[in-house]
Amino acid sequence: MRILVVEDQDSIRKMIEALVGGRGHVVLAAANGPKALELSRSEPPDAALLDVNLPPPFDGIELCARLRESSPSMPILMITAQDDDETRARALAAGSNGFFTKPFSPLALLKEIDAIERGR
Repeated sequence: MRILVVEDQDSIRKMIEALVGGRGHVVLAAANGPKALELSRSEPPDAALLDVNLPPPFDGIELCARLRESSPSMPILMITAQDDDETRARALAAGSNGFFTKPFSPLALLKEIDAIERGR
């Protein structure tokens, strides 16, 4: 499965890349929204893992909404340090399918990715 990973912190992005790539998935990685949109157009992903707090011009929730427009059925999981009702509501309204709070369990994330793959 091809998975888009969007995280502006290099160490976290590389950890997620290694985790997901270690399961045999192809990882498309980006540090910001514009690069993520470019990647998603050139190599459409099967799923996306998005950080909420991305640098301008738009955050992960806006990126989620933009990805959802072009890929209505693609699973999109949000990963964030913000664990509040407002952020969760905004993410769900933008089309997110799930929400992981940092620090997150790598095993829980892999289980969710496995479930997505089984559902394809």
